[in-house]
Amino acid sequence: MPVAEAPKASPAESTIEPQIVAAPIAKVRAPSPFPPLVEAELESLPPPAEDIWERIVKGYSIPDVEGPLVEKWERFYADRPDYVARMVDRSRRYLYHIANEIDQRGMPLDIALLPMVESAFNPLANSVARAAGIWQFIPSTGRQYGLDQNFWFDSRRDVIAATDKALDYLQRLYGMFGDWQLALAAYNWGEGNVTRAVAKNRARGRPGDYVSLDMPDETRNYLPKLQAIKNIIRDPERYGLVLADIPDAPYFVAVKVGRKIDVSKAAELAELSEDEFLALNPQHNRPVIAGADEFTILLPIDNAELFAAKLDLHDQPLVSWQAYRLKEGESLGQVAAKFGLPVQTLRTINGLGTRARVHGGHLLLVPAERPSRAADDSLSQAIFTAVPQGRTFYHTVRRGETLTSVARRYQVTVADLREWNRLSRSALRVGQQLRVTSDVVPAASARGRSTRSAATGGAKSVRAPAKSTGGVRAAAPRGKSAPPGKAAGNSRSPVADARSEDAKSPQARSRAGASPGASIPSGR
Repeated sequence: MPVAEAPKASPAESTIEPQIVAAPIAKVRAPSPFPPLVEAELESLPPPAEDIWERIVKGYSIPDVEGPLVEKWERFYADRPDYVARMVDRSRRYLYHIANEIDQRGMPLDIALLPMVESAFNPLANSVARAAGIWQFIPSTGRQYGLDQNFWFDSRRDVIAATDKALDYLQRLYGMFGDWQLALAAYNWGEGNVTRAVAKNRARGRPGDYVSLDMPDETRNYLPKLQAIKNIIRDPERYGLVLADIPDAPYFVAVKVGRKIDVSKAAELAELSEDEFLALNPQHNRPVIAGADEFTILLPIDNAELFAAKLDLHDQPLVSWQAYRLKEGESLGQVAAKFGLPVQTLRTINGLGTRARVHGGHLLLVPAERPSRAADDSLSQAIFTAVPQGRTFYHTVRRGETLTSVARRYQVTVADLREWNRLSRSALRVGQQLRVTSDVVPAASARGRSTRSAATGGAKSVRAPAKSTGGVRAAAPRGKSAPPGKAAGNSRSPVADARSEDAKSPQARSRAGASPGASIPSGR
């Protein structure tokens, strides 16, 4: 029987290979000897703090001014990048606090830049009108707003106190005029002058706004200068300037201290340089912080806790200065030699100008050999008085006047009047002549005759001695009466403002041998 042959595969069929599909192989992991980890739940990082410049620019609400004067000041700052950089660097300490205070009052944030106009943010700046601090209060306006000025401290330079009072003053001026431009003009020129200028314009049928008023050159340039700064902060690149970033966050905190302490020791405990400490606490006139039962000092946030901890652990006296009563016939030179000081340093520490004369019984601040309880106690029991800085004249006593009323009239103390006039009793007689040295003095007429005013009635002006602090005496512009309530100093110029950053603290001046209270030199 024939065998059937198997069919032959076609060439195509013979080339087809079986398709192999690889199955996934399960991965086998060895058991971990450690417990399973719990995935950490991290909080998302907060957004970066907004730059303080952005916040201020968003808060601009004072109407802009334009014109050649604004362009002049824009060029002034653009041509001085180093000056702008130093001014910005100083402002970093204070801007957050100022902006917060302005925000809480609902005021325009443009005002936060006003200290750049007034003082270039130099807390030790002094003007020729003896205005002081970053807000440049003159002595009388400072006293009017409760800013104490005594042997130990000058609250016009206190960053927190002066900011609070400057904003009070500006709000009051805005309430008077209902216009921020006029309020700023009044801050510089005086509310009485602005009120009269507005009334004069309206009587002539002219507008009473800022640009329409007749005013001194300084006030005429005041708003344009602020406007130039506003424009630069808004767009620094346009002027070829670079502004350092300043975070919209607190720079300092206030620390309460109940013990007298050397400025140098306070800086040491806070691990700050003395210059940095004084930049935040420029109100202290002496190398020791005293004159009150409790003190508030400002410290950078990162240093405050360290300072408090070190102060708690420090149980030794913190003061290396003591009170010394001048003996009859004893000179300042003799006292200086006794305590190993240059006589000019002794004068500077005690606020005495080169021509100031003190008599027996006057209390002086002098170095102690070392910090001791006795030195601390001597300061607690002493009443220090600096020789007043104003002009000297004689007051004729009127019926019903007392030492207290005369002292109040000239804003001095009864103790001062007693010392200047060697008075052993309080009773005064009508017609008696009292020697007075004060900032509140008779206004001189154009012909040089003394005039009488509500503040100085019965006073006869005499030749003014050199100021006790060696500074330039405050003076009103030629032909103008001193403006009431004026906060900013007169006769400042761009050069004067630029020089203001070189002002030194009383402590630094004592090392340099210069006298305290020296005004910024005028560029005019």
